[in-house]
Amino acid sequence: MCGLCGVLSLDGAPAALPALEAMNACLEHRGPDQGRALVLGMCGLASRRLAVLDLSPAAALPMQSADGAITVAYNGEIYNHLALRPALEQRGHLFRTTSDVETLIALYREHGPRCVEHLRGMFAFALWDAPRGRLVLARDRLGKKPLYLYRDARRLVFASEIKAILRYPDVPRRFDRAQLPLLLAYGYVPAPQTAFEGIEMLLPGTLLVVEDGAIRQETYWSPPPAAPADPDARLEDYVEPLRAALDEAVRLRLLSDVPLGAFLSGGLDSSLIVALMARHATEPVKTFAIGFSGEASYDETPYARRVATLLGTDHHEFVVEPDAIELLPFLVWHHDQPFGDSSAIPTYLVSKHTREHVTVALSGDGGDELFAGYERFYAANLVARYRRLPDALRGAVAWAADRLPEATSYRGPAQRVRRFVSGAARSPEAAYFSFVRLFDDAQIAALLGGASGADPDAHFLMCVPQDGRDLTARLLDANLTTYLPDDLLIKADRSSMAASLETRAPFLDHVLVEMAAAIPSNLKLRGATTKAVLKEVARGILPDAIIDRPKHGFGVPVGRWFRTELAPYAREILLDPAAQARGLFRPGAVESLLDEHERGRRNHGQRIWLLLTLEWWHRLFIDAETPAAPGEPL
Repeated sequence: MCGLCGVLSLDGAPAALPALEAMNACLEHRGPDQGRALVLGMCGLASRRLAVLDLSPAAALPMQSADGAITVAYNGEIYNHLALRPALEQRGHLFRTTSDVETLIALYREHGPRCVEHLRGMFAFALWDAPRGRLVLARDRLGKKPLYLYRDARRLVFASEIKAILRYPDVPRRFDRAQLPLLLAYGYVPAPQTAFEGIEMLLPGTLLVVEDGAIRQETYWSPPPAAPADPDARLEDYVEPLRAALDEAVRLRLLSDVPLGAFLSGGLDSSLIVALMARHATEPVKTFAIGFSGEASYDETPYARRVATLLGTDHHEFVVEPDAIELLPFLVWHHDQPFGDSSAIPTYLVSKHTREHVTVALSGDGGDELFAGYERFYAANLVARYRRLPDALRGAVAWAADRLPEATSYRGPAQRVRRFVSGAARSPEAAYFSFVRLFDDAQIAALLGGASGADPDAHFLMCVPQDGRDLTARLLDANLTTYLPDDLLIKADRSSMAASLETRAPFLDHVLVEMAAAIPSNLKLRGATTKAVLKEVARGILPDAIIDRPKHGFGVPVGRWFRTELAPYAREILLDPAAQARGLFRPGAVESLLDEHERGRRNHGQRIWLLLTLEWWHRLFIDAETPAAPGEPL
């Protein structure tokens, strides 16, 4: 895994080496093993390398072709690159290394920018073709590896992380306030926009080519539409092909010249990945889990321990304490943007703990998105039936739900009922997205002092196809273009890279994604049973008790923390005069939210977390004369 950055002068001026080196220095955590910057006339490229394949100096990044014509700055892994080489060798290509980047260079010479269509893996890269004066930027199909852009009349600046772009001279640092309603609603700014004015994210499955003064952007891959429900479909017809495809995806991701292991929560997805890894391993798989002290409802370590014992893994555990909140500025720095997903804390800590033992870790990310694993898929399908109940009955349910105090335990019943009742007043599609919102419209209006004039749901509802397929199929499509790349994969990349750990997600192998899309939706969500077909894949590999236990997300007990030990911290940061002077929120609105949380009336834990990340983001990136990384406190 690595980090990349670079600049293309659109006015023909030579790239500046000191600026490139400053950009690259920001990315050292992504690649502590090696780094350099190259000025190639009007184009400059730089990379930091975490050495995973071919550890020799010959595989240094950026890599250049033997004749110096092609230069590549790169981030990721191409798992099929060795399988591609025989055909390339027959075409006369010679290889000096076993690096996947050298394979990429040969593929480009054969196919040009469309070489991406031959790649199976996770990647973002910048390729400079000097003879043609062509710059190619590309991102993998699912968006596992990031790439950000800033452009003006004189230059195109790009990097794996925004902080590197900000190191290039005269790139502005301004909060795009138009994104605030979306940020409050969903906890992140959906791509291609970011929290910074003028800085965008290249979308997954996209190529950007600059040549002859023109900038061309095209989509080379999109997730195939999820197959609709088919009442005649038989579960048994899909189980073995799916098991074989997942096994292949796991096997491909064992390609490594450094030690590797796996995250293990004890849930279905991570347990199945570890079980398949064990089939191919010659020694016990190293597994890593994380738990929480004093909050049993969030702690999955007993399940992880059970799976580890069953599979005979070399198992390691780590416990998170409330003082982990001291990581908040550190995590905001690494995420580059305000980020409402507090599970970034355990994701980083388990990555840090894992990195003490291995360099690469496999994860179960993507299983829920492919196979309708979230409870909200079922809840959205319940909406239509709920709305058929008599008005008086629904009114009574809403009245009772509104008066229940909200506990801070995982899946507190009061907030779940309240969230469902509120969402059920809308269309099933809108209800689905309301189930994942942080601040609802009324709460946003209270913070902003009135309606924002923006519709936070519009972006997400546009991502739900209106083509006659059943609701589950259409929501699966929307997940692959919203929550997956913009939340889950951002969190996974930043949290793991902050620890210099490479993570691999077999479920997000694009061949497997295409196969999963072809499975009828009613074999994924069967009544209230989520991931039905995947559970059948796991039968005989894992015990039924693991397969059939309820879904448990990677949550963090921030609600309890901000109601007890960390209540003073939240007040100190959010009610600081400098924070209030920003004018983002109505005076007294944030204090009212804190009061309501501390009294136990509502569980605003996740909302408080988001507001804290927003304040720290301003301090680190907007207020600071030069953005600088805070030290890691743990």
